[in-house]
Order: sequence, then structure tokens, then C-alpha cells
Amino acid sequence: MNILVVEDEPKAGNYLLNGLQELGYSVSLARDGVDGLHQALETPFDVIVLDVMMPKMDGWEVLRRLRKEADTPVLFLTARDDIADRIKGLELGADDYLIKPFSFAELVARLRTLTRRGSSREEEQLHIADLQIDVLKRRVTRAGTRITLTNKEFALLHLFATHQDQVLSRSMIASRVWDMNFDSDTNVVDVAVRRLRLKIDDPFQLKLIHSVRGIGYRFDTLP
Repeated sequence: MNILVVEDEPKAGNYLLNGLQELGYSVSLARDGVDGLHQALETPFDVIVLDVMMPKMDGWEVLRRLRKEADTPVLFLTARDDIADRIKGLELGADDYLIKPFSFAELVARLRTLTRRGSSREEEQLHIADLQIDVLKRRVTRAGTRITLTNKEFALLHLFATHQDQVLSRSMIASRVWDMNFDSDTNVVDVAVRRLRLKIDDPFQLKLIHSVRGIGYRFDTLP
């Protein structure tokens, strides 16, 4: 999950940044509305956590402008608990609303729900070099050869393909594919990647899955 946190309060911003990164997510932090809007329009985030009361540009205006350009899922995170504020946020296009103080576990659960909803907007066909993935039919071919994958192998490949050129940590992979916290004593991720490589990489000259020492894996056409 690639997350943008737009939060001007330093303690809250750092808490979210560190907590989400510890779960293996890729997190960017903006300290005001102008920077938040700029990052949201420049980078394809999976979900945005947006505060309402911020300097330079408040969350309402950030969301209003964002919705003219993108449909990235947005969760409002704010101390404003008035029902009128919640209605205003939803009418502007927010996908969820969480009141401070909040449970971090609930925040993560809501973010996962929003990204699952957003997956319905993903492309039905993915093409990487000579690899083709039909998301709806769950059909994979490479260089015209049909490749049969298990459900977990397909989920792992789909995760890689939708995060090309990004370094994915083992924690992030475990969270997204198995919906579990990664235990460093468990090699489930490495075993699954090895099996996937046997099917989509080993028979072909161009390798797509690359190990990143001490972190995880990268999926792209470069060595």
C-alpha cells in the first residue's frame, strides 16, 4: 500500500508515518494542504489520509481540487466530530471519516478496506514486457505461453505487477497477499516468490522479479 498522510501536527504526523512504515507500507508525509495536494496529484497513491484543519489550504479545499483530477480513496482524519462536518466531507468526495483520538488498528483496517474498494478501478489487463495478466479472468501468459498459478501466486504476481519499479518489503507483501503481520522467522514470502519465479521467470531470458538484499523484492524489466 502506497499511502500519503497529510497532517500538519508534527507528533500526529510522525506517529502515523512511523506506525504505517513499521507495517511495511510506503508512506509519504505532507505538512500542509498545498504540499499535500501537490503530492497527491503528482504520485499515484493507493489511499490518502487527510487532516481537515491545516495551514495554507484546509482539507476541504484539498479534497475539492483533488476530485477534479483523481479518484484516489481519501480518509479524513480529524478532531472535528460535528455531523455537519462529516456530511460536508462525504459530499466533497471523501471515502471515510475517522475522528481523533483514534485506534491505530482501526485506521489500518479502514485503509485496507478502502484500497480493496479501489481495486475495482484497476485495469483489467496488465502488460509488462511479454507478460500479460487478465485480472478478471485470472489468466496469465508470457510470450504466448499460458501459465497456471495458484490463487496466492496470482495475488503475489498481481501485487508485483501493480507496483512496478517499487521495492516491496517482505512485511508489505505478507500484509497484502496473506493479510498477516510478517514474522522474520517465517520464510513464507521467500518460498512463494521462489515458486512464482519458477513459473514466470526461469523459462525466459528476461527476468522480472529481482531480490533487494535485506528488504524484499522489485518487479521490473531492468536487471
